[in-house]
Amino acid sequence: MMDITNDSFQSHFTLLGFSDRPHLEKILFVVILIAYLLTLVGNTVIILVSRLDPHLHTPMYFFLTHLSFLDLSFTTSSIPQLLYNLHGFDKTISYAGCAIQLFLFLGLGGVECLLLAVMAYDRFVAVCKPLHYMVIMNPRLCLGLVLVAWGCGIANSLAMSPVTLQLPRCGHHHVDHFLCEMPALIRMACVNTAAIEGTVFVLAVGIVLSPLIFILVSYGHIVKAVLQIRSASGRQKVFNTCGSHLTVVSLFYGNIIYMYMQPGNSSSQDQGKFLTLFYNIVTPLLNPLIYTLRNKEVKGALRRLLLGNRKVGKE
Repeated sequence: MMDITNDSFQSHFTLLGFSDRPHLEKILFVVILIAYLLTLVGNTVIILVSRLDPHLHTPMYFFLTHLSFLDLSFTTSSIPQLLYNLHGFDKTISYAGCAIQLFLFLGLGGVECLLLAVMAYDRFVAVCKPLHYMVIMNPRLCLGLVLVAWGCGIANSLAMSPVTLQLPRCGHHHVDHFLCEMPALIRMACVNTAAIEGTVFVLAVGIVLSPLIFILVSYGHIVKAVLQIRSASGRQKVFNTCGSHLTVVSLFYGNIIYMYMQPGNSSSQDQGKFLTLFYNIVTPLLNPLIYTLRNKEVKGALRRLLLGNRKVGKE
């Protein structure tokens, strides 16, 4: 009983991460540092381009700006700590730091699930109701949808973070992960966690699966509408913008569903670490590339911002 009480006064956790593979740690440090810097640059560029170019002051790019900000925040909530742990012998994180990391990881992940559903709705209106697009997707609705996504994501985190942190650990403080992630913290508990795992599953259905079903239904209507477009160029334009969003959805949901729909001991711990790493660094790194490479509007905006003054000077 004393051990359970002492959990309340735990000052730190030890993040084991990849400490059982010392040589891999050095390689991961370099790769993750480069990927993190590219993520910062890529998402910052998307935010700046969307804000500075008047042609991109549309609902789609308003949501994309929020997605890029989310990716920046999401990655920054854990990658600097991971780099610090990979670089030296100190693998500890304070209890407060662990609580903040868990709260941000859960909250921002939930917000992104809902924001991707909002972006799917935006594409549905743009393709299926183009004449009413600007009326339906007015600034007030766009802001309202974003606020709902943020509110629900944060509420989910406020519900789950304290419950996860308050699980009795009987003095255990080694987290078999590189961050304070919910499944890893649940595995540390020295009590039956069936109830909390059931709660996680129910909340995951609401925060993860419900938006995904909404996205799939929206794209079902979009595909149906696209097949009725006679112009090949019109179809291509729709596929370019919608294809970017679908690629991002696939990358994001593929990982999150695998990890959080089975939060306890059933999943391989090593596999979970690499999936979380992919979800935490690779997806935010690829998002700006996906939207930039497949989107003529973003590429055009970048050209105008980078070369605009030179073109004006030549003219």
